[in-house]
Amino acid sequence: MTYCVGLWLEEGLVMLADTRTNAGVDHISTYSKMYTATVPGERMLCLMAAGNLAITQAVWSRLQEGVVLEGETHTLTSVGSMFRAAQLVGAAIRSVYDHDGPMMEKQEVRFSVSLLLGGQIAGGPMKLYLVYSAGNFIEATPETPFLQIGEHKYGKPILDRAVSRATPLEDGVKLVLVSMDSTLRSNLTVGPPLDLLVYEVDSFRIRLQKRITEEDPYFRNLRDAWSAALRDAYRLVPAPGWF
Repeated sequence: MTYCVGLWLEEGLVMLADTRTNAGVDHISTYSKMYTATVPGERMLCLMAAGNLAITQAVWSRLQEGVVLEGETHTLTSVGSMFRAAQLVGAAIRSVYDHDGPMMEKQEVRFSVSLLLGGQIAGGPMKLYLVYSAGNFIEATPETPFLQIGEHKYGKPILDRAVSRATPLEDGVKLVLVSMDSTLRSNLTVGPPLDLLVYEVDSFRIRLQKRITEEDPYFRNLRDAWSAALRDAYRLVPAPGWF
């Protein structure tokens, strides 16, 4: 399984993905689920994937080679807007389905893929999209400034309570790491190391890209501090007067 989360903040984007793939209890591997397409000074796009690994890798390969969109072949480095980029990702998914979907169905293998696409292209605003298996997509909004794919339920409560468009980038990094920690503790199919990317709006370059292991001092301290804070908060809540 997978957990990927993206924050769409006024200051920029925060993207975080785990790296665990699971094809059974005796076949657990590590693969990066984060891909980037950049032209310094002109565009920065980040893609994170959940679902069948073979499908997500095929989608990324097609995006690199070029996908036909409205009669013209494009890649993520040639489309003119983030909306077009989301359309291109959807077209790549449909192309992979047309090629592999029927045979997968014969083998009773589910065609499962979802992707988060975030970034900015010069001349347009920064965007964050969630692209579904059918190739359609939704966009992050001021009311919902984060999107998740994969095993999202454990990490969602902290984001619902704490994330807003005005959240600073550094706080956004803390929040996605707390969200990921909640998922790591509750689901063994999500695992480190973690891939983190931070983008500052209108910079058209990656501000920070980092792989975080379980031994990372900051991540270990954050996990311990968050656990202690939760225990302290629980103790401060008054007991019910029902007994």
